[in-house]
Amino acid sequence: MFQATRRRLALWYTSVTAVLLLLFASGVYLYVRSTLIERIDDTLNHVVEVVERSLVIEPTTANAEQFRINIEATFRDNADAVDDDHIDLEWFSPTGELLWSTLSEPLGLPVHPNRTGETVRVIRDSDAIEGQDYTPLLLRQVTERVEIGRQVLGYLRVSHPWFEVTKPIRQLIFDLSLGTGLMVLSVAFCGWFLSGKAMEPVRESYQRLKQFTADASHELRSPIALIQTNVQVALTDPELLETSGASAKYHQQLTVIERLTQRLGRLVDDLLFLARQDSGIVQPCFAACPLDALLMEVVEEQKLPATEKNIALSLHLIEAPESHNPQLSDDWFTLQGDWNQLVRLFTNLIVNAVHYTPPGGKVDVELERVASPLNSRTALLQVKVSDTGIGIPESALPRLFDRFYRVDPARTHTASTLVATPTGSGLGLAIADAIVENHHGQIHVESTLHQGTTFTVTLPASAEF
Repeated sequence: MFQATRRRLALWYTSVTAVLLLLFASGVYLYVRSTLIERIDDTLNHVVEVVERSLVIEPTTANAEQFRINIEATFRDNADAVDDDHIDLEWFSPTGELLWSTLSEPLGLPVHPNRTGETVRVIRDSDAIEGQDYTPLLLRQVTERVEIGRQVLGYLRVSHPWFEVTKPIRQLIFDLSLGTGLMVLSVAFCGWFLSGKAMEPVRESYQRLKQFTADASHELRSPIALIQTNVQVALTDPELLETSGASAKYHQQLTVIERLTQRLGRLVDDLLFLARQDSGIVQPCFAACPLDALLMEVVEEQKLPATEKNIALSLHLIEAPESHNPQLSDDWFTLQGDWNQLVRLFTNLIVNAVHYTPPGGKVDVELERVASPLNSRTALLQVKVSDTGIGIPESALPRLFDRFYRVDPARTHTASTLVATPTGSGLGLAIADAIVENHHGQIHVESTLHQGTTFTVTLPASAEF
């Protein structure tokens, strides 16, 4: 139990930290990426401003009011500089015709003004050769329309390779992923260590409580047994067998004392069993156990109290089909289990069913070998204990197997209706659940108020289909 709690705490620590680190890494990534893009855009706009200032504008010979750009004079000394900066320049006419470029091959992209920067994908004709792989060229571009007054002189487009962004971003992603992974592993280790430290006081308190329960239960068994023996001896006294006067009164009181000591003895035995189960002092003794013979024995023991209440108690065994191997049929209902614990398990279930079934009702016990829903080759033994009793409220089903839990009678619809939980200590179903868990099985309950209850126990069989 404590290891499961410790694992859950460590998992929560790790999960919360991983989410926070992921959010932090995402924020860093977005911030750095936007910063790199802004820096490139600022560089491109700065180049546009420098080139615009260096433009050689001349009046046309036909009309002094019309101007043109002297391309040779303007871009004569710019090619080497922009190449060193990995920046390419293109100059277009007012109609969009490429007039000058530092690129070895035209991009073939339409011209439109854009000062905020845009990322474009370029597929060059020389790269897109049929049957060969090619990588599209990614560029960051700024396009400026150059004009004097209302006259458009042309368009200046400045391009920057996009890998100047993607290369550091890829390295950043790698670094963030590696750092986040190492941090998550470190937090997982620290969470496991710290959760163990946090659980240590609880573990010690729980161990002391279990030890106290086991010791108290063990020490109480002897005086309770002694009281019960003395009461039984007193009840056999001939003077108390008289049915009149003070002797009859004392006989009745001793009978009540005997009944209460028996109930107290059962409570102590239940507490001792659960305490030993929790501490692992007693391990179940597994051996080949024919479940059909076990159920026959338990049902036979409970036939008398069921008959006294006018309740029909029956056992139904669903035998192996004739098509199965005869050797397998001999072990059709055999499992590896502890005989005494399984007897206690099914005795608790059948006793409860008989106790909460009104006179004239019936209790059916059914044993069947079924295939596992996870693996058709794996066999399971399924025991159903069904009754026509008063049922259990739906709100009580989730806590039915809790220790000392008993359904509140106020939750039923009528005050005169009994509640389908033990009148004793409330440990019977908790013990049943512990025994099923020891045998790596499962127990489920289905109930309808005022109609009946069905407990289904599923245990692994010894042999496969």
